[in-house]
Amino acid sequence: QVQLVESGGGLVQVGGSLRLSCAASGTNLFSVYGVWWYRQTPGQQREYVASITASRDENYAYSVRGRFTISRDDARNTAFLQMNALKSEDTAIYYCHHQAAWGQGTQVTVSS
Repeated sequence: QVQLVESGGGLVQVGGSLRLSCAASGTNLFSVYGVWWYRQTPGQQREYVASITASRDENYAYSVRGRFTISRDDARNTAFLQMNALKSEDTAIYYCHHQAAWGQGTQVTVSS
């Protein structure tokens, strides 16, 4: 059974940076199925943030393009989301997604 655990969230000021991690267990198939990051704020639907395909093609939501970078370390079964130049509107719970699994999320709060 695939399990995903996000970490690295926290409180940061506008313009700051955070690096989220998504550690997987029960799978070593990041290189086959890719990884996605989503985020969600209260009362809103979960929205797509970024993804990295099996062949390492990266895709980003328009709102984070140029500020966020997705990557993965297949040997460690871990994916990352480097978030720079954070804005208050980036405040959300961030989730990683792989195959049919979701992590529990990690809270990111950007204060102005």
